[in-house]
Amino acid sequence: MPLLGVNIDHVATIRQARRAQEPDPVHAAVLAELGGADSITVHLREDRRHIQDRDVRILRDTVRVRLNLEMAVSDEITQFALRTLPDQATLVPERREEVTTEGGLDVITHMQRVSQCVDQLQGAGIVVSLFIDPDVAQVQKSRELGVEAVELHTGAYAEARGQQNIDREFDRLREAGLFALSQGLILNMGHGLTYQNVTRVAQINGVHELNIGHSIVSQAVLVGFERAVRDMKALITA
Repeated sequence: MPLLGVNIDHVATIRQARRAQEPDPVHAAVLAELGGADSITVHLREDRRHIQDRDVRILRDTVRVRLNLEMAVSDEITQFALRTLPDQATLVPERREEVTTEGGLDVITHMQRVSQCVDQLQGAGIVVSLFIDPDVAQVQKSRELGVEAVELHTGAYAEARGQQNIDREFDRLREAGLFALSQGLILNMGHGLTYQNVTRVAQINGVHELNIGHSIVSQAVLVGFERAVRDMKALITA
């Protein structure tokens, strides 16, 4: 059964809407752990739209489970990661105008830049994962870079409408996942997963961890953070 990584970015989104001190994503991380989270994920964006440097530094000192830092292939953010030393860094594409991450990192096109970033992070003892589309060619290039893990972008599956389209996107995830496992990579998945669509993905053979944020934070507004995490954990471990 897969582990549950809880992304707490959008707790910070609510806080930054008023430039206030609450809600504090550090508090959310504590409640997520109490609810059964196996890791905590934050995305330190270059424009600092939600998570702030301070958040990551405090989380590094307080999180008892694994801390996963999502980050762009950026010199500035790489240097921050090397100072902060999260347990894992997940390299993601990033555009300033996007509302959320719109697709996977194109490892093939940006091989040289990604390689340099991976080498720096791994040299500091940080486990590196690449957030990529469920595409065999992207998985193969990720393997050539020597990273420990990939996270397959589940957005197309989550957004698909009509059973035929849903099944097609699910098959893409499963096939790319099987190939990743055959290459010795740790297999993670995430993006757009909800209480309604997560169970099928959780049942894909070999999935190590699912990273889920927006759906949990949305549910937490109504029922509380610990319960929202606990309910999601129950779905993926059923």
